[in-house]
Amino acid sequence: MEYTMDVFFRQTWVDKRLKYEGPVEILRLNNLMVTKVWTPDTFFRNGKKSVSHTMTAPNKLFRIMRNGTILYTMRLTIIAECPMRLVNFPMDGHACPLKFGSYAYPKTEIMYSWTKGPDQSVEVPEESSSLVQYDLVGQTVSSETVKSITGEYIVMTVYFHLKRKMGYFVIQTYIPCIMTVMLSQVSFWINKESVPARTVFGITTVLTMTTLSISARHSLPKVSYATAMDWFIAVCFAFVFSALIEFAAVNYFTNTIVIKGKMNASNVCSQPQSSSAQKLKDDEETIQKVDTNSNLRKRVNCAVQPDSLKGMKVQQRSNNDATTKVSVAGQMHSAVAIQNTSKSDVNPFSSFGNSNQETCTPSVPPSTPTLDNQDPEHSKTGITNLHHLLGAKLQHIQAVSSSSEQSAEISSTSSVPPVKPLPASSNSGTSIIDKYARILFPAIFGVFNMLYWIVYLSKNTMEKKIDPG
Repeated sequence: MEYTMDVFFRQTWVDKRLKYEGPVEILRLNNLMVTKVWTPDTFFRNGKKSVSHTMTAPNKLFRIMRNGTILYTMRLTIIAECPMRLVNFPMDGHACPLKFGSYAYPKTEIMYSWTKGPDQSVEVPEESSSLVQYDLVGQTVSSETVKSITGEYIVMTVYFHLKRKMGYFVIQTYIPCIMTVMLSQVSFWINKESVPARTVFGITTVLTMTTLSISARHSLPKVSYATAMDWFIAVCFAFVFSALIEFAAVNYFTNTIVIKGKMNASNVCSQPQSSSAQKLKDDEETIQKVDTNSNLRKRVNCAVQPDSLKGMKVQQRSNNDATTKVSVAGQMHSAVAIQNTSKSDVNPFSSFGNSNQETCTPSVPPSTPTLDNQDPEHSKTGITNLHHLLGAKLQHIQAVSSSSEQSAEISSTSSVPPVKPLPASSNSGTSIIDKYARILFPAIFGVFNMLYWIVYLSKNTMEKKIDPG
C-alpha cells in the first residue's frame, strides 16, 4: 500500500563558516542562494515519488543566523510506501512510516536529531487528522542506524497511526449480508408445498451473496489470506446455502413419506381382494360337492330300475321342469348365487307321479340353460317325489346351499375396509425440519454476530511498528 502526504520539511544545521556580526540578527535570503551554500543530501528512503512545489515561485525558505545556524524549509508532496497487513480488515489499524536520512554521508560525517524532541518535532494540524477512510489517531518518532556496504547511516522515522473508518463497509457490505441471511430464513415459514417460492428464495439469496462478495473484494488489494470481512461473508454465504440445502432435505423427506403412504394404501386394498377371491373359491367347491352328491344319488336310482332307460328321452322332456338350476358365477367378482329357490331346488332326480316307473335323469351341468316354458304341475309333482325319495339328505343339501349364499352376501357387503389416512405430519404444510430450522438458524446466526463484533471491536487491531532489519 502507499499513501500521499503534503509536508513542510524543515532542516536546521550549523555552518561556522557563515558566522557574521552586524545589526541584522537573521538574514532572509532568496531561495536562489541555496545553491551557493552547502545543504544536506536528505532523501526519503520509503518514498516512491516526491515533488517540490514551484508555483508561483519555488516554495522554499532560506535563513542564516549570526552564529552560522541555517534554516532551510521547503514544501513537498511525498508518495510513500506503507506496509499493511489486512487480516483485521475493515477493523484494522496501521502505522505508516516516513523514513528519511542522508544519502551519501554516514553517521561519522552527519548526525540527525529531532529539533524539539520526540514529542513535538512532528506537528499535525487538527483539520488534517481526519481523512476519508482513516482517522489519524497519533504519530510517533524514532531513529535508528542502518548498515550498508558504504557504512552506517542514521535513519529518522515518523510513524503515522491510522485507524480505518467502518461506516462505508457497514453500509455497503455488512448490513446487506445480514439482511440477505435474514431473508433466506424467511423461507422456513413458507409452506413446504410451495416449491417454486422457496426455490426462488434460495437461489436469489445465494446469487446476492455472491455479488456482495465480489464487490467487497474490489475495495481492498488482492491479498492471499482471508480478512475479517471475508470470514463474515463466508459465514453468511454458508447460512444462505444451508437454507437452500434445508429446503432440499424437506422436499426429499416429504416426497418419501408420500410415496410410502401410497404403497401402504395399495397394500391395504390388495389384502381384502385376495380374501374375497379365496371365499369365492370355497363357495365354488361347496357347490361342486353338492352337485357331486346329487349325481351319486342319480346313479343309485338308475341301478335299481334299469328298465326305465327305454323312455329316457320322453322323461327328460317332462322332467326339465324339476331340473336343478344352479348358476355359478365363477368368473364374476360378485358372490355365488344359487338359483334353486322354491320353484327348483337341488333336484338330481326327477320322476312322474306314477310310482311304478322310476327313471334316471342325468344332471344338468352348471352352464346348461334352463327352459322358461315349464309346466308348473310337472314341477310340483317332481318336487313331491324328490322329497319322498331323499328326505333328510335333501334338507342337508338345501342347508349347505343357504349357508353358502349367506357367506357370499356377507363377503359382498363387507367389502374393502376404509384405508387409514396418512399421518397428520405428512399432510401438514409444516415439516419438523422447518420447525427446528426456525429456531436454530436465527439463534446460531445471532451468536455468531455477537462473538464476531465482540472479538474484533475489543481487540487491538493496530499494527505494530515494523523495525527495519
